[in-house]
Amino acid sequence: MPTASTRFIDEPARATPVAAEYDVLVVGGGPAGLTAALAASEDGLRVGLIESRSFVGGNMTIGLPVLGFLGQKGNQIIDGLPQKFIGRLRRERDGASEHRPCPLHMGITLVEPEAVKTVALEMLTEAGVDVLFYTFFSDVVMDGDEIRGVITESKSGRSAILARVVIDCTGDADVAFRSGVPTEKGDAQGGMQPPTLMFCLAGVDTDALRLAIANAPPAARTYLTDFIPAEYFGQNHQFIVVGLRELMARAKAERGLSIPNERTIIITGLKKGEAWINMTRVKGTDGTDARSLTKGEIEGRAQIDDIITYLVGYVPGFEKAYFTRTAPFLGIRETRRIVGRYVMTQEDVLACRHFDDAIAVASYPIDIHRPADDGCTLIWCGDCYDIPYRSLVPQKVGSLLVAGRSISATHEAMGAIRVMATCMAMGEAAGRAARISVRGNRAPADVDIEELRRQQLEHGVYLRNPDGTRAEPPHRTAA
Repeated sequence: MPTASTRFIDEPARATPVAAEYDVLVVGGGPAGLTAALAASEDGLRVGLIESRSFVGGNMTIGLPVLGFLGQKGNQIIDGLPQKFIGRLRRERDGASEHRPCPLHMGITLVEPEAVKTVALEMLTEAGVDVLFYTFFSDVVMDGDEIRGVITESKSGRSAILARVVIDCTGDADVAFRSGVPTEKGDAQGGMQPPTLMFCLAGVDTDALRLAIANAPPAARTYLTDFIPAEYFGQNHQFIVVGLRELMARAKAERGLSIPNERTIIITGLKKGEAWINMTRVKGTDGTDARSLTKGEIEGRAQIDDIITYLVGYVPGFEKAYFTRTAPFLGIRETRRIVGRYVMTQEDVLACRHFDDAIAVASYPIDIHRPADDGCTLIWCGDCYDIPYRSLVPQKVGSLLVAGRSISATHEAMGAIRVMATCMAMGEAAGRAARISVRGNRAPADVDIEELRRQQLEHGVYLRNPDGTRAEPPHRTAA
């Protein structure tokens, strides 16, 4: 943030070389970006994807399970390319579990981070997507209100990449923000959900943990886990624990531990004896500010020791656990959101709203790690809700689409649509819309919604009829 002591220098004008030209350029290779690129490349368009890291997969590589494939009625409501990706992970790398029902998260799909990196890159290269790693988005190339490409910085220097349609899958609306799209951050007070630095422990007796919960006396079950009945742990060898509040409170009091969280969150890994811990919490971090992110990484890492002390000393099954690794980066829950042609609201989610321009269906509850305290808000709608295409289309700037958690939504609605399976579904829709835009020589805002929905259905995407039943692809009439 500029201060009274901020100084400036004048940079000389420069001629920036054009490094590449594409039909569709995807910026960001996370869950939304990789599916956007795959969908855009389905019929031979020139598709590029730039990513600042050395791998694709984004938050699927930090130890989190993929949430959102299953709906609140137990049915699968994310299909299409996301399902193909998970299927290939399972089939070729033993890198994913089945979609497992979960009373709290509706469904969890465990994934192996390294397998995600490999399979995602294989699928992109097989599809002919031109992937460029170690490349940072820096600025936009504009022609009036139309985006024509982006400026990048890398070891190779400063370059321009041009495209007929750009899809912003940065998670932070970086491209949209730089191009002049109106954006918002946080709640009414500007507070954003705090990020977490995930870390992994090995040597965990996960059976001892689950059976300690399953076999606890009925009087103890009210504090052991949040919303998840003890019987669940007696039936599932891989699971999520959310709760153990009383154990944590006792550890803090007896050992003077500093843990900025009121709940224990443990996710069993695919490997035997492995557990990923989702408990660091760095309030006040702004994921769009490098200094704030750096501070967040430092603080998150500093919190790990006390959390391990608590787990080893108080939680059944962790007696012989030991630290193995941290995630490669902070898991950011919230930054910028665009203001698009339609702003999704909490009311849309809780009313299970149907939209005529729906391009995906989601069911994850409103899940907000509150910015101002150590707690979390969870609200379920009872079924599922649509995501309208208009929420992917920004105001003011043409030839641009946005997919992922930074679509046009309120703080509360973003708390529901931010999970990875939903982001993948939005990416698939954005990539297919971009392809229709290029092939039809029309703006993304003007694509034929019925044609987009038809193609989504033909590729196995789950969409709903107005009565809530699953929509089927329309039958083509013979010529």
